[in-house]
Amino acid sequence: MSSRRGNETRNVLVDFGFTPEALLNNTSLLGIDPAAIDALVLSHGHQDHFGGLVGFLQAHSGKLKPKLPLFVGGEGCFCAREWAAPPVRGSFGVIDRKALEEVDLAVTVAARPALVADHAVATGQISQKTFEKVLSPSAMTIGFDRGIGCYPERLSEAERTAPVVPDQFQHEIATAFNLKGRGLVVLTSCSHRGVVNAIKEAQAASGVEKIHAVIGGFHLAPYQEDYVRDTVKALQEIDPTYVIPLHCTGSHFTKPRGLRCRQSS
Repeated sequence: MSSRRGNETRNVLVDFGFTPEALLNNTSLLGIDPAAIDALVLSHGHQDHFGGLVGFLQAHSGKLKPKLPLFVGGEGCFCAREWAAPPVRGSFGVIDRKALEEVDLAVTVAARPALVADHAVATGQISQKTFEKVLSPSAMTIGFDRGIGCYPERLSEAERTAPVVPDQFQHEIATAFNLKGRGLVVLTSCSHRGVVNAIKEAQAASGVEKIHAVIGGFHLAPYQEDYVRDTVKALQEIDPTYVIPLHCTGSHFTKPRGLRCRQSS
């Protein structure tokens, strides 16, 4: 994401895809200069969001800014994960912390709101303030071994009660930009803790109520239509100018009877 304030430009890379090959290909196609990146943000610890990170960093070793900040929402980002939902159960990856150290990143835990590269706001951990429920398609393995995993003492008491726990995504964060005169652009990434909760956290973190755009996964794929309708109603009350559902949103939301957006002129 590239932002501009006066003559000042900042470049923030939010999430990194499933594989380094995909990320390297896409950044090349978009003409992104790795040396111009000012900060990295990881929304949560699922492999389809962090899988390309280490390979991208290693491919551009020596080109990135020293002590490039990587914002995460909490220690839970680094726990090993198992996919526990259909269609196939199995490993869902773990971040190589040693590799992050070797490329000289500055890992910054944004459990509370944090300024990212002076232009964006990381929401901090997303509270459960609405009707939305946490979807938990994965389980976290608690523990650290040979440079891999998460430190139990850095997790909440609820998260470290057993070696393997259902993933409640307490570490999930969203990223927001305040577009001058128009309101917030909120990047939800996945919304495991609810797209409406993510928006409300962005409003609270930034002090800006108006939502210009909400972009990302809304994670409504497995929910019943009544739940999706409640989400649509809540989004209508928030009244964003643009709603751009991606990734894991689900077909129920995108049916013609779903959210009606205003037409741009």
